[in-house]
Amino acid sequence: MLALIKSVPGNVSLDSMLTEIRKLRAVRAVELPDGLFGDVAPRVVAAWRARAAAESPSHLRDHPDPLMLVLLAALLHHRHGEITDTLVELLISTVHRIGARADKKVTEELVNTFKRVTGKENILFAIAEASLSSPDDPVRQVVYPAVAGGEQTLRELVHEFKTKGPVYRRTVQTTLKASYSNDYRRGLIALLGVLEFRSNNDTHRPVLDALDLSRRYADSRLTYFPAGETVPTHKGLLGDWTELVFTDPAKGPRRVVRGVYEICTFQALRDSLRCKEIWVVGAEKWRNPDEDLPADFEAQRAAHYAALRKPLDPTAFIDQLREEMRAELAALDTALPKLGWLEIAERGKNGPIRLTDLDAAPEPRNLRRLKAEVRTRWGTVPLIDMLKEAVLRTGCLATTAAGRGDLAPEVLAERLMLAIYAYGTNTGIRAIAGSAHNGHSEDDIRYVRRRYLTTELARTIAVEIANATFAAREQQVWGAGSTAVASDSTHFGAFDQNIFTEWHSRYGGRGVLIYWHVERKSMAIHSQLISCTASEVAAMVEGAIRHGTAMEVEGNYVDSHGQSEIGFGITRLLGFDLLPRIKRINKVRLYRPAAGEPNAYPRLAPALTRPIRWDVVAEQYDQMIKYAAGVPRRCRLFGACRLGVDRQSCRAVSGSARCRRSARVSRARLARSTSVGSVLLTASVRTASICVGGLFVMRCRVAAVSRTRVLRRSWGSVTVSTTPLSRRRATHTDTWLCGNLTRPATSLIELSGLSAMSNRTARVGALS
Repeated sequence: MLALIKSVPGNVSLDSMLTEIRKLRAVRAVELPDGLFGDVAPRVVAAWRARAAAESPSHLRDHPDPLMLVLLAALLHHRHGEITDTLVELLISTVHRIGARADKKVTEELVNTFKRVTGKENILFAIAEASLSSPDDPVRQVVYPAVAGGEQTLRELVHEFKTKGPVYRRTVQTTLKASYSNDYRRGLIALLGVLEFRSNNDTHRPVLDALDLSRRYADSRLTYFPAGETVPTHKGLLGDWTELVFTDPAKGPRRVVRGVYEICTFQALRDSLRCKEIWVVGAEKWRNPDEDLPADFEAQRAAHYAALRKPLDPTAFIDQLREEMRAELAALDTALPKLGWLEIAERGKNGPIRLTDLDAAPEPRNLRRLKAEVRTRWGTVPLIDMLKEAVLRTGCLATTAAGRGDLAPEVLAERLMLAIYAYGTNTGIRAIAGSAHNGHSEDDIRYVRRRYLTTELARTIAVEIANATFAAREQQVWGAGSTAVASDSTHFGAFDQNIFTEWHSRYGGRGVLIYWHVERKSMAIHSQLISCTASEVAAMVEGAIRHGTAMEVEGNYVDSHGQSEIGFGITRLLGFDLLPRIKRINKVRLYRPAAGEPNAYPRLAPALTRPIRWDVVAEQYDQMIKYAAGVPRRCRLFGACRLGVDRQSCRAVSGSARCRRSARVSRARLARSTSVGSVLLTASVRTASICVGGLFVMRCRVAAVSRTRVLRRSWGSVTVSTTPLSRRRATHTDTWLCGNLTRPATSLIELSGLSAMSNRTARVGALS
């Protein structure tokens, strides 16, 4: 049973749904009390859960009973939410699959007999002319000869109408009903018995009442609901489904067909779940959306407004926005005659806006020479060596190596690198363990992968490597830092044996999407797994807000799929610019800032539309701020909250990501050497430091400058001797764990671009 609870869900199918229902019932049978881990940090509970998931039942039994029970309770607590989320996703995917397969089946049948009839207007004219000339003669003698092809052409014309008209929809709906009744109903009805649906909007109450009705008649074999039963009417029963749900009143009392009613109810439930109008009790992803909003918004309204840098008065917000619109529209109207790449004019259906194609950017002058020099100096470097150097120079595995466990830090780091390399290159753990002469067996690597290589660890490694890369860049070589990122998705093919795999209509084929956020210098700061039907707008906001690196995102470039009107609004409230490439920009219309200005901006008139309804903005302003404040705001520097640092400290050091313009952070720009005997210059301070991606930053004045000599180096650590230049303090020894300093009073260590290429030279940095 424990192995069943730990198992991952399979593909979208009836068997997977029934298996997940068994898991959920098994977890609920333990009857964990509500709020069991309410006073425990989520990160701690997640660590317990990861430990219990990695250990076998025999290992769990070896622990003392209190520890074993805590680990199992944490595992069941997490799995309850995960399994509930999986069941909701199975419901959504199954309902979609029923309709899609019915549509495909009917389409394939009709295509085999479908022949498009051309010249319908000429056929109509010929029939009308022949009928008027001989109104009393038989149709076979008058109408058939008047049409090219005769009777066969008329039959094809009738068949085309049936395949394109309401008859086609009724055929699809009938096929869908048969598929639901014969196969999927058993799983969907069973799912209603384990999931509890709720809504915060009374508009969707009829859908919930319809689910209760379907649950009560789950075991019934009645074709119609009883005559005296109250059947809720909801939006899913409207449109083409009405004729199939309700019987014809002309043939007797109006009755409701139970099977068709259940199909319409599940389709309405799917639509409401996807927009969070209906939520599920006990779920994590599909939980009550009000839980994501700040609970103290009413009491701390001023603080939330200040955090978003927005005025409390909606009039002030509207006036500022209106004046900004006027200034930008006026600037565009004035500059339009000088912009050769932009034209705005009336062009009918083609749209008023016309953009010329961009010229190809010239290749940098020294790019070929730089590539040749790199190839000559280093040749082909194995990818595993690059991964090893990244680990050594950034210390991204130091936190894991220093964590709980009996493995030596260097052994754990080696096995983690082999697991990362096996998955990152798609080579596989078995091939890596079989071909590597490192003394690590396949079972050893797989255990480390299960126990330590979690999503959180992978994201932490990526963040620390990104931060170390930012710190290593020399401005005179790489130029000023950037505050803009570009984001887009990449399609990866995947097997059908998992719940995440979906068909992508644009890319073609089944798989998943990886959504990337990449800054101007090609450094990926965030990546996330999304399904093929997920919103790229939500993924864009997620990456820009939660990337966790030291970079401050002020602009996000996206394609047409990453932008929407809601996206523009939420990014404006969150404080960064959405910069999309709009595919159909020729049809885009520009809103006017105010009414009563018909002659303003005459050159932009063909592209202008109605004025913005500012009264609606003022009415919903407080609600918009509440939802924007509900977007989980990341700390300005990753790891600051973990160390208990207040937001003021975070803001003080966040300026270092803005092209290093901030003078509030005193730091020593040092180059870390890997050779023994090298001498570095360090600066100590009197207060605790803030951890930023494996390095240390502090917001304090420098108290003393010291000379540091590297004594020895081992896997993942460097031992140094520090001598203060003031001569008032004794020499002491520190251990640096891959860039993480065990002493909290040491300034930021930056890797310079030159020393990152050579281990022979030690460079001395100056205080900024």
